[in-house]
Amino acid sequence: MHRLSVLFSVFFSVLSLKVFAAVDCKKIRFSNVGWTDVTASTAIASEILNSLGYETKSTELSVPMTFASLKNKDIDVFLGNWMPTMTADIRPYQLQGSIETVGTILRGAKYTLAVPSYVYDAGVKTFSDLNKFKDKFQGKIYGIESGNDGNRHILDIIKENAFNLNDWKLIESSEQAMLMEVIQATKRNKWIVFLGWEPHPMNKLIKMQYLDGGDKYFGPHDGESTVYINTRKGYSTECPNVIHFFKNFNLTVEDENQMMDMILARKMEPTKAAQKWLKENVPKVEKWLIDVKLSNGTPVKIDELKNKFASLSP
Repeated sequence: MHRLSVLFSVFFSVLSLKVFAAVDCKKIRFSNVGWTDVTASTAIASEILNSLGYETKSTELSVPMTFASLKNKDIDVFLGNWMPTMTADIRPYQLQGSIETVGTILRGAKYTLAVPSYVYDAGVKTFSDLNKFKDKFQGKIYGIESGNDGNRHILDIIKENAFNLNDWKLIESSEQAMLMEVIQATKRNKWIVFLGWEPHPMNKLIKMQYLDGGDKYFGPHDGESTVYINTRKGYSTECPNVIHFFKNFNLTVEDENQMMDMILARKMEPTKAAQKWLKENVPKVEKWLIDVKLSNGTPVKIDELKNKFASLSP
């Protein structure tokens, strides 16, 4: 009998520990896929949540690893679900119910193939125009890191011989390496086609145009995208205060451009860029914190928090 009671005691102790771990929301784990826009939005959200008493951590993962990690509950939040281009990536997890979409962080984004304006003016205005000038492009399309959704769409185009591009080659690299390739090409008036998106400083740094006709692969309206917030299954129930913040949290294309300009052009660390941005945009932060509490459950003193952001050093 004594042994049985000990076993029950151990069982309920373990159960209590699991329940406690499940509802301990003070540590928030983000995935950052390494794109500057996701880095920017994650930095802003992290700074705000830190000020509320949470402890945030960001881990750089590929898109496929991000969704797998959400399913496995190794991360909590992802602020970069670009749709519709990530539809194939996220659909299996949505069907399983292992990933939840809790908010919309950005509307009016764009994600598709682009060319320098002088190439566009010379006659490359659609996906179907590319192969007419294969020699000028050397049969290459410049993408970003291996495994991302944009590269996969390019590979699908090549595999399916869409737009007669079956013998073209995708050049995969980092976001920064791709942009350097494009910038160097434009300095020499060299022809180049690449994966472009907005928001991003590239749209001001490079005189560029997006190509029409890729709706089947990059979504309707020539790559128009909406960016959603994903969490692991059960996070909404376990951490409703955090979720309430993310339901309020949203950025504009201009907000993202301002942050990315600080990170890329001014070479600021994302944390410092976020602090500067928050200092200059306190009214927006106030709206995001409506009905949001501190991590200990006490109400947010908006005036104190506003003063804190206003006094940030950057």
